[in-house]
Parts: sequence; structure tokens; C-alpha cells
Amino acid sequence: MQKKLIFTPILTLDFTNSHMKYSYTYLVSMQFLGFRFHGWQKQTNAKTLHDMVDKSLSFVFNHFNYKTLGVGRTDAKVSANHYIFQLFINESIDGTDFISKLNSNIPPDFKALHVKSVATNFNIIQHPKIKEYLYFFSFGEKNHPFAAPLIVGFDDNLDIEMMKKGAVLFQGEHYFQKYCTQPSEKTIFKRTIDCCEITENTIYTANFFPRKSYYLRVKGSGFLRYQIRLMMYMLFELGKGKVSLEQIKQSIQEDNDRKPLQGVAPASGLQLYSVELKKL
Repeated sequence: MQKKLIFTPILTLDFTNSHMKYSYTYLVSMQFLGFRFHGWQKQTNAKTLHDMVDKSLSFVFNHFNYKTLGVGRTDAKVSANHYIFQLFINESIDGTDFISKLNSNIPPDFKALHVKSVATNFNIIQHPKIKEYLYFFSFGEKNHPFAAPLIVGFDDNLDIEMMKKGAVLFQGEHYFQKYCTQPSEKTIFKRTIDCCEITENTIYTANFFPRKSYYLRVKGSGFLRYQIRLMMYMLFELGKGKVSLEQIKQSIQEDNDRKPLQGVAPASGLQLYSVELKKL
């Protein structure tokens, strides 16, 4: 029987002073199914991924003298095939033993993969990185309920070939004012997308998955809040025949009307598929 610990929430790390008091820092890679969580970021009166990671670490170390910082936020219900968090602590960690203990203490919808030591002044938020997101969807028939955490299903038919043409339009450098929610005055809307394509899904298979499914693949160095889900929404509208390729082209021009889109794609189809930290 594990010793019961009283968990006190740990605030997001302030790099200006608090990280200097720790002797060691590590990057921990993991996977998670986000369907029952309200995203990574800690929130009041909500079950979050960050809370669960910190609570599990308290059992691994049997104390709370550590800090953690995620590579970025995720929306509620969004999953990750590859996520990284930075761990600050005053004790050296044996990688194999640590990963084994973390996996023994963390819920089954999480899996720790590996851990790497880095310099104590490393900042996972500011460090340049490339993120790859996949958005899984299907259409034409009602999906089995077990597929709900991973694939968004549409009963109506979609013009998948037209959607493929539309996805390519987002590739390159464009202005994404219409593909962002709650921007600040300092938000930079000019962003570069390295890859944007729709492909038939051969990554995940199960006997309760639809006979055919697809994913939108988006890769780049930085994304705005809800950007990929808003792009996916626009592509769904294109597939339904409600918008045209020309309208998508105009929506990412500098002189677009900047009016917010009227919908957003569901979160459960989205996952952070990979994170590449540059020059590490």
C-alpha cells in the first residue's frame, strides 16, 4: 500500500529566479490520452494533465521539492503521442529506474518514455522547436463509441480530394488572424507552416475503428491558440461544399476581413504527434 501524500499544486515555473535553486534538470518524454482531462495547463476545479503528472511524481520521489514545466499547453481532450516536460530537482536521477517508477505510479492513460539530463539554464518554452500535429477524422457512417477519444466522425460525406487541395493552401508563410482565438495586442499572426496535408490513416488501427479514416498533418515551429482546430473546421466546411478554395486563399492573406470563423473542429481528434527540440 502506497503512503498517502497531501498534494499541493505547484505553480508554473518562473525562470527569472526559481529554477536556479535546483541542482539538476531533466527532459521527460511521455505519451497521454487527453480525453478525460481539461488540457495540460493547471486550472482551478478541473482535472488537468499537469496536475496528474505532478501528483504521480510526488509518489515517485516521496516529496514535493521539484518543479515541472510542459513544452506547451494543450486543449481539453487533446492527446499526445509525444510530449515533453522539464523536471527541476535537487537529486540525481537514474533514468531506467525513474521511468519504471513513474509508469508504476501514473494512471494508465499516461506512459513515460525516456528521460534526458540537460543544463539547469535550459528553458523548454523558449528553446526553438518543431511540433507536428495530427487531426484524425472519418466520414460516411457513425463511428463505434470506443473510437471517440481519437477520431472525429461525420455522418455526412466529405469531398476528401477537395479537402486535400485546401490543406496544401495553408502550407508556407501566411497571416492567420482568422485562425486564432482570444489574441493579445502582441500576438504575431504571420506564421510559417512547414507541412500541411491530408492523408489516409494507417498509423492507428483497431477493430472498432471505421473502415477508412484520415488525418490532417500540420508541422511548424509555432501555432496560435486553436489554430489547427480552426484550420480543420475550414477544411470540413470545404469538404461539405460550404466554402471554396478561393475563400481559404483569401482567409490567409494579409488583407483578409479578420472576422472570426463561425466554428471550430472538436478537440478529441487532435493530437501532438511529435516534438523536435533543435540543437539539443
